[in-house]
Amino acid sequence: MEFLLEVEGLQKSFGGVAALRDGRLQLHAGSVHALCGGNGAGKSTFLKILMGIHARDGGSIRRRGQEVVYSTPAQALAAGIAIIEQELSPIPHMSVAENIYLGREPAARFGGIDFKTMNRNAQALLDGLGFDIRASQFMMNLSVAQVQLVEIAKALSHDAEVIFMDEPTSAIGEKEAQHLFATIERLKAAGKGIVYVSHRLSEIFQIADSYTVFRDGSYVGSGGLADIDRPELIRMIVGRELGEEYIKTNRPTDITGFEVQGLTAPAKIEDVSFSVRKGEILGIYGLMGSGRTEIFNCLFGLDRPSAGSVKLEGQAIRVARPADAMAHGLAFVTEDRKLTGLNLSDSVRNNICLASLPEMSPRFAMDRDGEAAASQEMIRRFGIKAARDSMAVSGLSGGNQQKVVLGKWFLRKPKVLLLDEPTRGVDVGAKREIYRIICDFAAEGGTVVMISSEIDEVLGMSDRILVMRQGRSVGIYRREETDAQSLVHLST
Repeated sequence: MEFLLEVEGLQKSFGGVAALRDGRLQLHAGSVHALCGGNGAGKSTFLKILMGIHARDGGSIRRRGQEVVYSTPAQALAAGIAIIEQELSPIPHMSVAENIYLGREPAARFGGIDFKTMNRNAQALLDGLGFDIRASQFMMNLSVAQVQLVEIAKALSHDAEVIFMDEPTSAIGEKEAQHLFATIERLKAAGKGIVYVSHRLSEIFQIADSYTVFRDGSYVGSGGLADIDRPELIRMIVGRELGEEYIKTNRPTDITGFEVQGLTAPAKIEDVSFSVRKGEILGIYGLMGSGRTEIFNCLFGLDRPSAGSVKLEGQAIRVARPADAMAHGLAFVTEDRKLTGLNLSDSVRNNICLASLPEMSPRFAMDRDGEAAASQEMIRRFGIKAARDSMAVSGLSGGNQQKVVLGKWFLRKPKVLLLDEPTRGVDVGAKREIYRIICDFAAEGGTVVMISSEIDEVLGMSDRILVMRQGRSVGIYRREETDAQSLVHLST
């Protein structure tokens, strides 16, 4: 049977370091093929070569049996190959429609752009996908999740025969993910071939027909999803048995560590109240736009609430700006580490010490020895895999980047951890390490509030779960008294 796409022995090195040693894949028409592997396995490099973003060092690529070479993304798009990239790259000062049809704008008379047609086509595409976004909105006004949806719409607007989806649901909620999965089913029925990359194994088993696993830049194996179970797939990905996925070592105390009453921000959240005990992990679950992140923005001083009060260890605190929150012992791990959690061009050391600069420079000069010692302490504590702490943090895998973000906040010895999607875009091995870090913090008497779009993660990690819907709290439920179906029902 002829393959839509067949790849053998793909190789790529950067600066003498092999990122991909043996990339292989076979894609049938009308199928979803899961490309699996941990951070640093070579998946994104593999896809970028196929899209003409990187030149290959070796190997062959055949499109419907014919050897092909794509030197630019435009050539790949012209050949019917499109990609939804993991790294979001919107043009913020342009509209949603302009981002979707960038470089392909419909022409008006006298050589201008037909904005009316472009907006109409973009809106029809968004509505058809079930995405609640206006084509005329500016990208700068969208949330991370909404930007991800626009990237999905942009890729699908090309009507390609082969579509690469690199972590397409990493920033979106359950409702939007289900809309995407319905679209994938329609694409399959139309004979399209989809290569799907996700660290969410539940998604892979839900939508994929077959799989290929990469590890350390090399092909490990492939087959049908019906012929493998989750533990075996994890073993192939990480090269060893992982054991229990969710580690629960914490035990909530009877002491209230953090309390929020009547938190309100106009058009965002209304009358949200909850308390969290020391040693407890409170999960927050809700669909995109339910107000989850807006709670954290208010608590950390990024947004100004119109009403509400906050107590820390029984004492009322006032937070007008992030510096106030940090001074009171709050730490905020944001949902997009690359955009708001890290300075990607700076070193691992400087990123770890970024939130502690006042302590590192008590006399208007950096304490370089103290900075180096603090950096090494966090690297050891969290097992951050970096050749040296002077290397740019952009050179680390997603899991190690996230551990740098955690190290940055743990260096301040926080009392309360506000975690927004703490394992987004992180492989199963790194997820388990992050779960251990979170539980250890709670077990030592810390207080954790964690937002997650992954139902399994919320149920696996939380002691209680706050459900949000349309900016309001639906209720707080003990993990023992709820399940995935109940959470979805409550949040919709």
